[in-house]
Amino acid sequence: MQWKNKAALLGVAWAIACGGAMAAPHAAHRDGPKPTADAQEMAQWVQHTGDAGGRPFLVVDKKAAQLYVYRPDGRLQAATPVLLGAARGDTGVPGVGDRAQSGSLPFDERTTPAGRFVTQPGRNLQGESVVWIDYDAALAIHRVRPGRSHAMRAARLQQSRPEDRRLSLGCVVVPVSFYLNVVEPLLGRHAGVVYVLPETQSMRELITSM
Repeated sequence: MQWKNKAALLGVAWAIACGGAMAAPHAAHRDGPKPTADAQEMAQWVQHTGDAGGRPFLVVDKKAAQLYVYRPDGRLQAATPVLLGAARGDTGVPGVGDRAQSGSLPFDERTTPAGRFVTQPGRNLQGESVVWIDYDAALAIHRVRPGRSHAMRAARLQQSRPEDRRLSLGCVVVPVSFYLNVVEPLLGRHAGVVYVLPETQSMRELITSM
């Protein structure tokens, strides 16, 4: 279902979610990492509307620089800190994918766009397994890559302040073990849905604009 077809559902679903009358997603997450309020609200909305269509879904809270992975039944499977685009902003720039691939991306274009994305498994130019969020924009979920920056990026993932985890060209970068143990088994063969929460708009503004 396209976002633009959900305007009629949004008012009811969002009012229920915000009013507390709706059941939370599957309660098994109580013994695991607790989502942020914004991430939990989005997960509730996804479950209430059935927007993920029975597929696993992920919520990226950019304000907290955290990723939450949900199974198709709404059960929170895992969570992790992530590296995100260095620049604040909720929209991408036309042609950003080509510039990202060439490595010549201006700082203000290094954003992680907000929105709803259907993922697809694939490989990057180096042949590494990734989960594409938006292939044309070269936007993916991937592990911390090997190389000279590996140690620095791994260290930044350990930082407690979300602003210290704003480092990438726009991709959602996760720890190696998290990618191998959670992301790849769940999304490495089949499509899922990723909801990237906004940081300069409200969630309702984002949804109604699509």
